[in-house]
Amino acid sequence: MACRISELVIDAADPGLLAAFWSDVLGYVELERESDGSIAIGPPGAGPDSPQPILVLSPTTAPRTGKLRLHIDVNATDRDQDAELERLLALGARPVDIGQTGTESWHVLADPEGNEFCLLRTRLNPL
Repeated sequence: MACRISELVIDAADPGLLAAFWSDVLGYVELERESDGSIAIGPPGAGPDSPQPILVLSPTTAPRTGKLRLHIDVNATDRDQDAELERLLALGARPVDIGQTGTESWHVLADPEGNEFCLLRTRLNPL
């Protein structure tokens, strides 16, 4: 093996808002706050050898322009896709249209700052 993804960094106007949202979505907890306002979240007890990447919400004042070049896909682990969609919407996600046909097996959503992510159909086993 050459590399593995250990962190995903997301620029955020409000790192605390996104940290709370993504912690609820993924079952993550806050791991660390940096003096620059960055917040790292990850699985409870996560460390450098964790199999799941952590998310780092990094403060920025720069406006987002255009479509994201990278997005997150999530899968439910303990319920079907419809139930998970309801849960994500209740947490603050919102449906977005990026040109879907309506026949996709996934849902395109946005987090509270408008970052697109997809809810896929397959239920995965929890780690």
